[in-house]
Amino acid sequence: MAETHDRTARVTWEEGRAANLANWEERVPIHEVGYGIADDVAPDTLSRVVRDDLMAMAPFLPGGSVDGLDLCHLQCHIGTDTVSFARVGARVTGVDFSPAALASAARLAERRGLTASWVETDVLDAAAALRSAASRGDVPTADFDVVYTSIGAICWLDDLDRWAAQIAGILRPGGLFYIRDGHPAMYALDENAPELRTTYRYFGDGAAQVWDDAGTYAGEGTITSTRTYEWPHPLSEVVNAVIGAGLRVERLDEGTVVPWQFSPRMESVDGGFAWPEPDRARMPVTFSLTARMP
Repeated sequence: MAETHDRTARVTWEEGRAANLANWEERVPIHEVGYGIADDVAPDTLSRVVRDDLMAMAPFLPGGSVDGLDLCHLQCHIGTDTVSFARVGARVTGVDFSPAALASAARLAERRGLTASWVETDVLDAAAALRSAASRGDVPTADFDVVYTSIGAICWLDDLDRWAAQIAGILRPGGLFYIRDGHPAMYALDENAPELRTTYRYFGDGAAQVWDDAGTYAGEGTITSTRTYEWPHPLSEVVNAVIGAGLRVERLDEGTVVPWQFSPRMESVDGGFAWPEPDRARMPVTFSLTARMP
């Protein structure tokens, strides 16, 4: 982020959600260009995120593939990752709270000639929204073999227990949940410092972190709805929320490469960006969690 303020605010979920939605709605046209999907000549390839995540998920999938499986992508944004899963044979449903993002995702799937379903809802209400959509015939199913979320997602949520309950509510018995996201230890760092320096909260206390930034992580352009709210969640909170929802954790990994340039000090490497040596071995930048519904 280009400009940050080290301060917190006690805001309601509704207030934080409204500010974040206004911001994400404005990001859509900027991200369409930044992601390279603004026109019909964009390359028809798997997103880098999905390529990496599929390799991590493969040992836990039947035949090592999502081909033929019902997959729900939570917080899908403009659908680049969702559509990538459709390209490799999954029957996909994307969930997001941004109407503009879902409209962009639907256009992308149509241009690619791929079938996908889209549901507009807060991820914290995903289970009920999917059941309602399925009852209307808007989506083919409200329960899934795979529930997936990845990169820059759960910091926008204030209640991970409620989040994990949605996942449990839409996973079939034996179904797989997979998340890869920015590591909370990385989020506690001052991204503009010349060394690894902790500045922000690692442990949450219910308060949101307040940010004011006219830029975004992909593409050129500025946003007028600059204020956003994020909630810190330590790794233990993520794991315990998933366990508490009744899922069985099968694997937890931490990584040194993140798909976007969190800090100007990060170097471009295969798969994204990483700290320069020797800091690379000192601080994780991502985590991934694989869990299964018994």
